[in-house]
Amino acid sequence: MDPDAPSLFEPDESSRPLADRMRPTSLDDVVGQDHLLAADAPIGRMVAERRLVSMILWGPPGCGKTTIARLLADATDLVFAPLSATFSGVGDLRKVFAAAARRREAGQGTLLFVDEVHRFNRAQQDSFLPYVED
Repeated sequence: MDPDAPSLFEPDESSRPLADRMRPTSLDDVVGQDHLLAADAPIGRMVAERRLVSMILWGPPGCGKTTIARLLADATDLVFAPLSATFSGVGDLRKVFAAAARRREAGQGTLLFVDEVHRFNRAQQDSFLPYVED
């Protein structure tokens, strides 16, 4: 058996979707967002100071919002916690907030990324307030 032959049981690089293989791996690799991500731009300055604030990333599907959020978490050593408002409720939010609180006590921050946040109802959106304020 040839040790260099591709395995039938372990995924190889070519089995990943093209979009995943081409996804930027650092903020410097992101194209078209210099007005936000450059060193002298708002998010670039936040990353340099390692102090992110709450923000809303807006744009059409596939423009890189989730990728940028993941890269921001990586660049600031935060745990990336994604949540989809389409599939989540207040119970899911409580679990994410509790996990973030435990990490915070241990000295680790969390970047909560809520996809489709506008799909939450008013009560769900209001459940964010104490955590955003804190």
